[in-house]
Amino acid sequence: MRHLLPLLFFSLMAQGQVYQYAQKQNPVTTRILFIFDASQSMMARWETGTKVDVAQQMMGKMLDSLQRVQAPNLELALRVYGHQKPVPPQDCNDTRLEVPFGADNFQRIKNKLGTLKPKGTTPIAHSLEKSAQDFPNCADCRNIIILITDGIEACDGDPCAASRYLQTKNIALKPFVIGIGLDEEFRKTFACVGQYFNAADEKSFETVLGIIISQVLNNTTAQINLLDEQGMPTETDEPILLFDQMSGAAKYSFMHTINYLGQPDTINIDPLITYNMVVYTVPEVHLKDIQVTAGKHNHIGVSAPQGAMELKTGSGKKVEGLKAIVRKAGDNQILHVQDFNTKQKYLTGLYDVEILSLPRYIERNVTITQSKTTALTIPEPGQASFQGTAPGYGAILVERGNQWDWVTDLDESSARQNITLQPGHYKVVFRSKTARQTLFSYSQNFTITSGGTTIVKIK
Repeated sequence: MRHLLPLLFFSLMAQGQVYQYAQKQNPVTTRILFIFDASQSMMARWETGTKVDVAQQMMGKMLDSLQRVQAPNLELALRVYGHQKPVPPQDCNDTRLEVPFGADNFQRIKNKLGTLKPKGTTPIAHSLEKSAQDFPNCADCRNIIILITDGIEACDGDPCAASRYLQTKNIALKPFVIGIGLDEEFRKTFACVGQYFNAADEKSFETVLGIIISQVLNNTTAQINLLDEQGMPTETDEPILLFDQMSGAAKYSFMHTINYLGQPDTINIDPLITYNMVVYTVPEVHLKDIQVTAGKHNHIGVSAPQGAMELKTGSGKKVEGLKAIVRKAGDNQILHVQDFNTKQKYLTGLYDVEILSLPRYIERNVTITQSKTTALTIPEPGQASFQGTAPGYGAILVERGNQWDWVTDLDESSARQNITLQPGHYKVVFRSKTARQTLFSYSQNFTITSGGTTIVKIK
């Protein structure tokens, strides 16, 4: 364990090609802000020296390793608290950014650590709040905080609220917290702040520091498996978004792909985020609380079995504007509006399809089956050509069994108009605008056939 940081150096060197590849594919700058505890308690003895001495030495080794590796797109900064004003009295504003972010400031941070003389209090929440200003604006950066402390909040602040603010505002990812010589019981205290690591002794501190840096820098990949009804990853060609669960920001957007090996393709992914995923099938598939393992190839599986529905007219001719509303069976929520003479994928199951023809009608419990196409065919419509001598008020009714149902109104501003109707028996009821008595109403029955035009003279 004592050689973990040197081993980290060789591990990262061996991954040089991976870093170069990742840099080309995803040129994101990783910015790590170390928040270092220099409060009075860090002067306490801890194995081979004081806590501050041990922490300074271990961080120095880590910085040396990072400098030799020359990890691409890496910037570091250092904020310190408890080092400016002694206690008593207590100064809860005792926190300062000592080394701003830079691409090659390893030695500057080491030098600053070497000058620290612990003397003050422990304003963790205030330090986290101030850290929001430490990260310069950057649209393409990963902002990471590593908090190193031997105590809990001493200034009545709320570190949990401060950490949530940083995350919800998308300023920084969930912080890492290293507790130096703290009892295990403090894990619960810091659980809401970030990912807590207990450094009970020097060896574990070195180990923890190496693990965190490896998690931050190691290349991590994920394979998203869209599973069919047999649990096989055969579904593909769907848009997918991965969201940061805390901030709600969309972190990755891509079309799912089956690669040339016949397997779901691999993406590079940030392992420090808990994700919510939306697969934009019809209907959408949601998966929450996705956590990936740093430095590993992760598999993320979600059930998304699909078939297809094809809407057709009997002749196969395109009917301008003819569409259908698709809903899950028994549900009022609209999932999709599909054009006729098109094919659309849907998750397997039962659907109600409301056909927006004139007249409208609904096909209920249409079954979508895995990897198959369900064809829904309606007759080719016909045309009704209404020819009048003057505009007026009118409506078209359709005969259904022993009743007449309303279909649509006529255009009251036009004496002549064409309306596309499904085959069937109809009645038009009409009165011109100039006629002011009911007895001047006019009605006429007519029939529509597929592909035909019926002339209806009205007066």
